[in-house]
Amino acid sequence: VQLQASGGGLVQAGGSLRLSCAASGRTFSSNAMSWYRQAPGKEREFVAAISWNSAITSYADSVKGRFTISRDNAKNMVYLQMNSLKPEDTAVYYCAASRFPTISVLDYVYWGQGTLVTVSS
Repeated sequence: VQLQASGGGLVQAGGSLRLSCAASGRTFSSNAMSWYRQAPGKEREFVAAISWNSAITSYADSVKGRFTISRDNAKNMVYLQMNSLKPEDTAVYYCAASRFPTISVLDYVYWGQGTLVTVSS
């Protein structure tokens, strides 16, 4: 079972990136999924989560209104559209799969390898 994040890169402040998380080895259509990030020298922090059927999403206050989480269960993919990027968004971004279908309780059973996002000022 593997979660692989991709789509990171270098972007100027105000720009956009779309991260993708590809799941392999099993389907995650019944699992809530999340994005986390870890900036240099800081702890990993929650970014966004989405329920199994996309009905419910949740965002950290720092990204609300700028980032959008989505998923395509047919493709076993999760996405993070990031707009109006700021230098403080610079971090390694990770996707994760929860044990449960909803986001009321997030208990992660799988973590993907991260993808680096660098936002220049």
